[in-house]
Amino acid sequence: MFDKGIRFSQNAKASILLAATGLGLGLSSPGLDAAFFENWETTGYIGAEVRAFAKKALDERQSGRASASLILETEFYREWQDGDLSFTATPYLRLDTSDPDRSHFDLREFYLQKIGGDWELQVGVGKVFWGVAESRHLVDIINQTDQVENIDGEEKLGQPMVNLSLRRSWGTLDVFLLPYFRERTFPGPEGRLRSQPEVDTDRPIYESSAEEWHTDFAIRYSQYFGDIDVGLSYFYGTGRDPVFVPETLSNGSTVLRPGYFQIQQIGLDLQYTTGPWLWKFEGIARSGKMQHFQAFTGGFEYTFYGVFGTDADLGTLAEYQYDSRGDRADTPFNHDIFSGARLALNDENDTSFLGGIVYDPDNGATSLRAEFERRINGKYKLIIEGQTFNNSTSKDPTYSLRNDSFLQIEIRRYF
Repeated sequence: MFDKGIRFSQNAKASILLAATGLGLGLSSPGLDAAFFENWETTGYIGAEVRAFAKKALDERQSGRASASLILETEFYREWQDGDLSFTATPYLRLDTSDPDRSHFDLREFYLQKIGGDWELQVGVGKVFWGVAESRHLVDIINQTDQVENIDGEEKLGQPMVNLSLRRSWGTLDVFLLPYFRERTFPGPEGRLRSQPEVDTDRPIYESSAEEWHTDFAIRYSQYFGDIDVGLSYFYGTGRDPVFVPETLSNGSTVLRPGYFQIQQIGLDLQYTTGPWLWKFEGIARSGKMQHFQAFTGGFEYTFYGVFGTDADLGTLAEYQYDSRGDRADTPFNHDIFSGARLALNDENDTSFLGGIVYDPDNGATSLRAEFERRINGKYKLIIEGQTFNNSTSKDPTYSLRNDSFLQIEIRRYF
């Protein structure tokens, strides 16, 4: 079934190296002797996923109208000193039938954490999320996007880091030292949901001579003032969003080389809660080679509780997306309107639905996305996702995906 094999990218090789190095360090640390292997908590899931496309692919090299994957994610957790010292490892593996570049291994997490009275220290590979908006996470810059997993930007690669968190009466201050950069993953020539032309991940371009070993730095202040939650962040280092440089090969074909340039970014996220209303805002100002721009996403979520006399809650969502680069932006979210709904039945099976549409008033392009989740018999979960791409023009970044509207069904078995 998986006859095309697995191509382990530089990202995957880096994950394996970090795992081996980290495990070696852990076993040689004081107090981590034979008892290190006792009293572990192990959780995770194994899943089977099928993805079907509505139309034939634009490129004849791409796979057919359907593909399948097997997925395994496991979390290993162990704590000492009454929970003040802990270790977490979360390996992730996907095997895909159609795209060898989608078959990959990653360490989502692999870190030691020490908790003091008013501070926390985390060393290893971790995941950090910043932001409040629903449709686009502008300020979320620590982890790299794992784009072979999904195009929604929600899935992230593990990031090597040292994170010191200081909790004070005036707020929380997080300082990050990021010693290694993870390149973004992209579907390969055989994969669907990819750009036309394809991205040449084997020949990235770096502005820094240190390439992926450039040490990045980030700091974030967060606090709540009454009903307002505030996050203010600063990042300096290699930008996670690649700039694509077209190049014509000797055979006449064109590829896109991902360029990773040095940037500075200031980010602000705000959320105001008042009754059933959630008002949300994320904004950034970024400077660097080929990346001088400002962008923001803002809007609201209003929740109707106990709709139709049931235990269900219905949330309505609306957000506006702006990018000062306009048509020069490498994202479709430069002047768009998002609206959607979130339904939680609040039943014993945790049934939920989230759907939304992004509309570009400049050219009429729309993208409709829906997600459904429901637990089955306690240990199983059904996840259904679908997305359509409509009315894209040649100037829209989603134009390459105009034939890639899809439906995806996944069954997970948790343990």
